[in-house]
Amino acid sequence: MSTIAQASVPPARASGARARLQNWLPRLVLAPSFAAILVFVYGFILFTVYLSFTDSTILPRYGLVGWANYERLWRLPNWWIALENLAIFGALYIGICVVIGLFLAILLDQKIRGEGVLRPIYLYPMALSFIVTGTAWKWFLDPGIGLEQVMHHWGWTSFHFTWIKDTEMAIYCVVIAAVWQSSGFVMAMFLAGLRGIDNEILRAAQIDGASTFQIYRRIVIPQLRPAFLSAFVVLAHLAIKSYDLVVALTNAGPGRATELPATFMYSYTFARNSMGVGAASAVIMLMMIASVIVPYVYAEIRGGGNER
Repeated sequence: MSTIAQASVPPARASGARARLQNWLPRLVLAPSFAAILVFVYGFILFTVYLSFTDSTILPRYGLVGWANYERLWRLPNWWIALENLAIFGALYIGICVVIGLFLAILLDQKIRGEGVLRPIYLYPMALSFIVTGTAWKWFLDPGIGLEQVMHHWGWTSFHFTWIKDTEMAIYCVVIAAVWQSSGFVMAMFLAGLRGIDNEILRAAQIDGASTFQIYRRIVIPQLRPAFLSAFVVLAHLAIKSYDLVVALTNAGPGRATELPATFMYSYTFARNSMGVGAASAVIMLMMIASVIVPYVYAEIRGGGNER
């Protein structure tokens, strides 16, 4: 009997070692990625915050100057232009994307013929990089080779569309390109929300005599609140950090007509050799993004805790 008991010990130990290995294996696999994120994301964020309090110019310096860079930043006219453009761009970009995305989602939710073809067409622009989108729209909106030139070739010589060259209208060209790229993504979010609504509720409302408009206004739209919130967070994040689209489309011009905080940060860091001011603007952008994302994450965590 003792021999049998002793023989059974090694398999038990082996199974315990195997269990510990299975427990630690995911952590070991994820450890390099976690370390890389810790260093190259959060470490560089902290380094940027530190640089914003230094006298750095073309290269990092480590002499602390307190809030001098932030004071200088808020005295610069170009920074105020960038914030004003961001307000215009962000409001129109988010608002138009939500309206178009919701309209397309409702249209596809009617089980129309060809939905399987239309859905990828609407989503395709999001698969492109903002550089490609900006370059394509730059060609399309250029009066010399784009839409205006085509209309002139067709005989409509009175047609003029020079927004991309106009300091007052150029920011709206950026809005057009950004809306074209992101509306399909917003549509997919709303379509997922629409497909998740209980059809029994809609049938009950129809039996009670509610019109289609009343059903959407009082039942469907309120239940899409999570989709609205998610769309706002994603679009606001994209608007604040927009850089490549602006550079490819207008290069922040004409003049400073399409300057945004991201292009301002790059120009002051590298073109004007003022890394301290550029880092300060990057920190302000980080605070903008945090003001959008942190409340959303907190609401999600709190909501999950309430459900449990």
